[in-house]
Formats: sequence, structure tokens, C-alpha cells
Amino acid sequence: MAVRACGLIIYRRLQPAPPSKAADSIEYLLLQTSYGTHHWTPPKGHVDPGEDDLQTAFRETQEEAGLQPSQLTLVEGYKKELHYPVHGKPKTVVYWLAEVKDCDTEIKLSEEHQAFQWLKLEDACKFAEYEDMQAMLKEVHQFLCSKE
Repeated sequence: MAVRACGLIIYRRLQPAPPSKAADSIEYLLLQTSYGTHHWTPPKGHVDPGEDDLQTAFRETQEEAGLQPSQLTLVEGYKKELHYPVHGKPKTVVYWLAEVKDCDTEIKLSEEHQAFQWLKLEDACKFAEYEDMQAMLKEVHQFLCSKE
């Protein structure tokens, strides 16, 4: 059976942005792991027994980035599953999209991560080494820009 994990793609909008530059005002939160290859990823983690996927995504975001559910706005209409092998076993990660209500909210990392960055799309894609993660970030960006 595939390992299942859930997380949130967190973004913020820098204010004020002129309407023509609204897409440029969006930054994505990526965390750098303190283990393995020190890769960059949105907050995510394994589903605990008795938890539903969305509860897991919020709990992991709280544990890994110090963001409370009350500090976030879940964006309706976006949910994405990524499937990839980890140590030869299949893994499924489900992501939702959430906006930080206050773009100056403090990020408090857990021991699982050693750094974080707020990144514009182009830089976020450079930091996120995996093609499926890069594709998802681009998809999220198009989704957000289409809602303007």
C-alpha cells in the first residue's frame, strides 16, 4: 500500500500590487529539510490514524511552519495528488492551497527543517528540484492568476 502524506501549498500576496502585476505579488513558502538531501518542499507529512487528509495537512503545517489554521485561508477549488516512489515504495501526497491572512506572519520551523523562504514562482521552481513539484507550483500559479 502506498504511503500517504498531506500538505498545504502556502502562499502570500505582497501588498499593494498594481492589478497588472498581481501575479508578481504572489510568493510561495518552501521549507528546507534538515535531513537527507536538504530538499525544499511545502509543509507536509504522514496521515495519523483517525485523521482525515485535510486535518493532516493543517496539523503538519502547524508542526513544521508554526502556522495555525486560523492564520490561513483555504482556497476552494484546488487539490492535487502527486505520486512518486520513495525508497522503492509508492508514495501519494495530497496538497491543498492556502493563503496566509497576514503576509508578515512569523514562520516557526520545527526540527525537521533548517530554513524557509518565501519565493516568487520562478525561484520556487528552482528550489523545488522535482519536476512534479515544479509543475504543481506552475499549475497553482495559473489557478491563482485565473481567479484575479
